[in-house]
Amino acid sequence: MFNFIEKILDLIFPPVCGICNKKINTYLCGKCEKEINKITCVGENRYDNKYFSTHMYLFKYEGIIRNKIISYKFNDKPYLYKTFCEIFVKNKKVCEFLKKYDIIISVPMYKKKKNQRGYNQSELIAKEIAKKTENIEYRNDILLKIKNTARQSSLNKEQRKENIKNAYLIKSSNKEYILNKNILIFDDIYTTGSTANECAKMLKEAGAKDVGILTIARD
Repeated sequence: MFNFIEKILDLIFPPVCGICNKKINTYLCGKCEKEINKITCVGENRYDNKYFSTHMYLFKYEGIIRNKIISYKFNDKPYLYKTFCEIFVKNKKVCEFLKKYDIIISVPMYKKKKNQRGYNQSELIAKEIAKKTENIEYRNDILLKIKNTARQSSLNKEQRKENIKNAYLIKSSNKEYILNKNILIFDDIYTTGSTANECAKMLKEAGAKDVGILTIARD
């Protein structure tokens, strides 16, 4: 099903640079790549008080990156996943970071919300990263969202923690894939880390060896 959706997106949205919208054979033109490199600020933060050990991100959540993420999520521009993926796989630090992990998963969406949007923005990028790098396996059948939560961006820090509590579930039939594995969770934005931590908690309790977080930006 996922491959079918991906093919349909490619047919509906032919290759264009996701930054300047120029029609090209790739999804990030040379000129925009140079401009993006100027604002790239790869961060790698380590934690000993969370269920995940490391968080890597490429940008601050501001300016053109903020605008593109909003367009990608809420303005029906799913083709931008190709551009974001190009930025990730062309970054040497990210490629080295990916080598530490066995599996990459995306933060899942509640089924009703995914159907309304038509796609999970994090899922599209995570799967493309796995396909492009070939040294990490993508799975979308491990972590499920079972609670229809309020939008995290509308809540404060404490409300976010409560909102996301018990919102995720590990699919019991696939727990074997988690045991003693290093798992990377992909999401678009990191703000307080509440969502990432709740997902990581489920994975660690199910036997994951280590959990890391990768996002486009940090707020």
